[in-house]
Amino acid sequence: MCATCGCSDGPGVRVIDPAHGHGPGDGHGHGHAHPHPTTTVAIEVDLLAKNDDLAARNRQWLAARGVTALNLMSSPGAGKTTLLERTIRDLGADLPCAVLEGDQETLLDAERIRAAGARAIQINTGAGCHLDADMVAAGLRALAPEQGSLLFVENVGNLVCPALFDLGEAARVVIMSVTEGADKPLKYPHMFRTADLVVLTKTDLLPYVPFDVGFFVECARRARAGVEVLQLSATAEEGLGAWYDWLRAEMNHSAL
Repeated sequence: MCATCGCSDGPGVRVIDPAHGHGPGDGHGHGHAHPHPTTTVAIEVDLLAKNDDLAARNRQWLAARGVTALNLMSSPGAGKTTLLERTIRDLGADLPCAVLEGDQETLLDAERIRAAGARAIQINTGAGCHLDADMVAAGLRALAPEQGSLLFVENVGNLVCPALFDLGEAARVVIMSVTEGADKPLKYPHMFRTADLVVLTKTDLLPYVPFDVGFFVECARRARAGVEVLQLSATAEEGLGAWYDWLRAEMNHSAL
């Protein structure tokens, strides 16, 4: 049981290479006994401190190889995987990309990424609602992203717990679609408060849904003042140029 959110993220975690259908043997989660209520805060502090230490090691590992890692977070169905498929197809010939896929179960998203042309490792969290630095470390060992590449970490769909866990990423991208409520940055402020970029997807549906883009941008910037907000549609291929420019700029920044 995870002290930070109450989810189960114990030994059910699996790191899976879709090319072989099994994990490398060194991916694992972190099991916790049921704490007495008076010890919950201490356990949470200890858990996050341990995670931050592992995240720092991941960051050093990635920096030594010139790999730019981006933590993509959203609620389920916001369009993370669709955006990654389009990005890989458009940039893959010139920019090496790899993906760590986080889901509770199945290999479906990793298989989609591989079909788009990028290497992918699936991390199944079982009942867990987020990735943590230990899971990502195991995924990195299995994936071994190439020197100077771009690594996407597609986190488990959830707007709460993933915001708490540093994975060792260079930047955090929060993705939201126009089929969700424009007030979500107010309802889930910590997620948007940690964002380096906010991406609004499925904008081709704006004529058909009651979504106030201006209000959404205002709410996102209440959570994090001045945060950049990109609007795009991966399926209609609208607004992707700004997304690709941001990716290239982030890679250049990470290389400094």
